[in-house]
Amino acid sequence: MRLRDQIILITGSTTGIGEHMARRFVQEGAKVVLHGRDAVRGQALRDSLGEGNAAFCQGDLADASYPEQLAKDALAAFGRIDCLVNNAALTTRARIQDTDAAFFDRILAVNARAPMLLIRALLPALKEVRGCVLNIGSVLAHCGQANLLAYSMSKGALMTMTRNLADALGTDGVRFNQLNVGWTLTENEYQVKMGDGLPADWPDHVPAYAAPAGRLTTPEEVAGASVYWVGHESRPISGTVAELEQYPIIGRYPNYEGSVE
Repeated sequence: MRLRDQIILITGSTTGIGEHMARRFVQEGAKVVLHGRDAVRGQALRDSLGEGNAAFCQGDLADASYPEQLAKDALAAFGRIDCLVNNAALTTRARIQDTDAAFFDRILAVNARAPMLLIRALLPALKEVRGCVLNIGSVLAHCGQANLLAYSMSKGALMTMTRNLADALGTDGVRFNQLNVGWTLTENEYQVKMGDGLPADWPDHVPAYAAPAGRLTTPEEVAGASVYWVGHESRPISGTVAELEQYPIIGRYPNYEGSVE
């Protein structure tokens, strides 16, 4: 077991990539502190993982006061935190014409401010155990797409924070790394594309220019990749931003010569 006896807080872990990380981490011997806004879903996941392996904290990271409370609750659950995974994020779509101040502020509050405040609150505890932080970013941090302006900006901020804190706190023994995830077939992504009018079997017909492998990345694959970064195997590496993408070049569909919308 690669994560035996580690205690890991994962934000946004009742669905999608976060849920798959929680399940994989427990399989690898860790105890996890789950977080989300849906109490029913969170309690169900905790029960499925076993109360001895998981705790659940409910709250909205858009509330500036909540990250500090979450840090306290997470530390109380199992007595310490070895790793923080900042996974929670809003992916609400909007072009610049529809991105007003209130919309922008909420996206940045959840996707960039909350991770920073959680790190701030947990830093003394992470220093004690020479722990680590794994931020879950996106390849869209590099430029993004037209209808995800605020989201892309927030992930760019997260990437800068990862590298900044790795430099600033390296001598304290706390490591900071980030995974920039490409297009991943989560349940939420499936439903979003259904809402866009795609047929129920759309994942079976993803064009080659969008996914050269012939399919999208799965949440299980992202969870598998994250095990290395939250565990002791990745010591002493810090400040790395790893691209979990199907392209060797950062950008949108570099091998596609047609127009893309």
